[in-house]
Amino acid sequence: MSVRTQSAVDLTEKQTAILRYLREHSETKTYFKSRLIGDELGLSAKEVGANMRSVQKAAFDLTIEKWGYSSGTTWKVTR
Repeated sequence: MSVRTQSAVDLTEKQTAILRYLREHSETKTYFKSRLIGDELGLSAKEVGANMRSVQKAAFDLTIEKWGYSSGTTWKVTR
C-alpha cells in the first residue's frame, strides 16, 4: 500500500513513517542514526537506509544528506 504525500511521490508505509519521524524531530535534532530511527519505528537500520532515497525525494521541506558511516549511517536533516 502506498501513501500520497504533498510532493506527489508514492511512498510505502515504512517510508511515510520515516518521513513523519524526521519531520517531527528535525526541529530539535539535526543528526539521526539509521539504527535509532529504526528502533523508534520498529525497523532495522538496513530497512531505514534502504528506504531513505525515496524519503529524500519526497521530503520537499527537508534536506536529507548521508553524513557519516562510523558505527552506522548518520543522516543530516535540515529544514
